[in-house]
Amino acid sequence: MRRIAGLLVVPLLLLSTAACGGSDKGSDSVQMKNGVPAITKGAKFGEDPTLAKGKGEPPKGLKVEVLSEGKGPALKKGDVAQVNYLGQVWDGAEPFDKSFGRPAPFDLTLGAGAVIKGWDQGLEGQKVGSRVELVIPPALGYGAQGSGDKIKPNATLVFVVDIVKGTSVPASAKGKEIPQENKDLPKVGTNTDGKEVSVAVPKDSAAPAKLVSEYVLEGDGPVVKDTDSVVVKFNGKTWKDDKTFESTYTSDTTVTWPLSQLSVKGLKEGIVGKKAGSRVLLVIPPADGFGDKEQGTIPANSTLVFSLDILTVM
Repeated sequence: MRRIAGLLVVPLLLLSTAACGGSDKGSDSVQMKNGVPAITKGAKFGEDPTLAKGKGEPPKGLKVEVLSEGKGPALKKGDVAQVNYLGQVWDGAEPFDKSFGRPAPFDLTLGAGAVIKGWDQGLEGQKVGSRVELVIPPALGYGAQGSGDKIKPNATLVFVVDIVKGTSVPASAKGKEIPQENKDLPKVGTNTDGKEVSVAVPKDSAAPAKLVSEYVLEGDGPVVKDTDSVVVKFNGKTWKDDKTFESTYTSDTTVTWPLSQLSVKGLKEGIVGKKAGSRVLLVIPPADGFGDKEQGTIPANSTLVFSLDILTVM
């Protein structure tokens, strides 16, 4: 089934082939530079580039070419990066996907396995503010299966990537512990070691009819605005059966949610106005959740319960 982390956000392209770039084609006058396809237009960081076709046999392994080095910190595993990119197959003349020209950069958590391996490996250690070109062999891309009509099996991929921002993410929310005195509400664990956070739904209490958003740990970060993107960890349950439908702790990952794209009303309203670095209990009634529509293992008309760590704001 599709993970709830994706269901909560209006779907965006994740290095998919569903959208292609414009009709500009790279000139063959300068086809290769330092063993990688040359940028034929928009060579500076932040500019919308076009890329020449690769010439000859592509590299057998991952090749990372730093086109311009930034002055920011180097990315490490677990960091959340915002990037703009253009993707093209080695022998292609047009991009199969790009984020340049979109309203916002693309967010990823480095090393979390949310993107192809060539990205996780190629971007680690690169400095924020850099433009890099990645030549990714099939084994670190889409392999023998390819992806859609535009990425054939065993295709070598070429990406131009601008690293716009990088943020180190704490393992857990921390802050002032707020007493959980209402016996009719779920109780949330207060551990700050980055491990699974417990959520216990009361067995003999009726689910609240209105949205609940309360601090469990009150951090001291900036107040979240509805235009922010937040990096979170969560444990999500359904009230009726006290059953987890998804937990980021299972895969030891974080999720980045652009709040402007959250499709669950109660989730957005429960986060906005809270401080980054906090842990929040959210109880979302059906009218503010998925309503009368079943979502994977979440039955229709379910009240949703979240322990939500707002780790940082992008």
